[in-house]
Amino acid sequence: MTWKKFSGEIIQSSILEEVEQAIIRETENGYKLKVCIGTDSQVKGTITDFATVIVLVREHHGGFMYIHQEKSAQQVSIKERMLMEVQKSIETAYSICDLLDIYDVALEVHADINTSPSFKSNKALNDAMGYILSMGFIFKAKPEAFASSTCADKMVH
Repeated sequence: MTWKKFSGEIIQSSILEEVEQAIIRETENGYKLKVCIGTDSQVKGTITDFATVIVLVREHHGGFMYIHQEKSAQQVSIKERMLMEVQKSIETAYSICDLLDIYDVALEVHADINTSPSFKSNKALNDAMGYILSMGFIFKAKPEAFASSTCADKMVH
């Protein structure tokens, strides 16, 4: 799985090593960190572009992110696509959560799902929330889900 920085620079080491080095560097610089993971997707013709982000938020001092993008030709409903986004976020969260526990860094999983029933994505809200919470992660939906609805969104548009 290839990860990159926002600048486009490809991460040469594993994402686990990269996140660990970032945590060490940022905490040594006096920052309290929180990690937010989210995925967004955009259908472009017959292809769906997915972007998963790991956002390291420095309390009161901005943040930075790592990005993984992939494309799928699989045709799915809006609800299935929302749940695919959640699955990608959970897989990423699961791959780094032990590391975050070691360094006592909080973790949130963000879903690009609207809490208002007037939006199509809302059909997946209860399933997504149950999935994320059942995995033991903190769940955030729009408008609090900036990792997916702003950061990952920027990468697929």
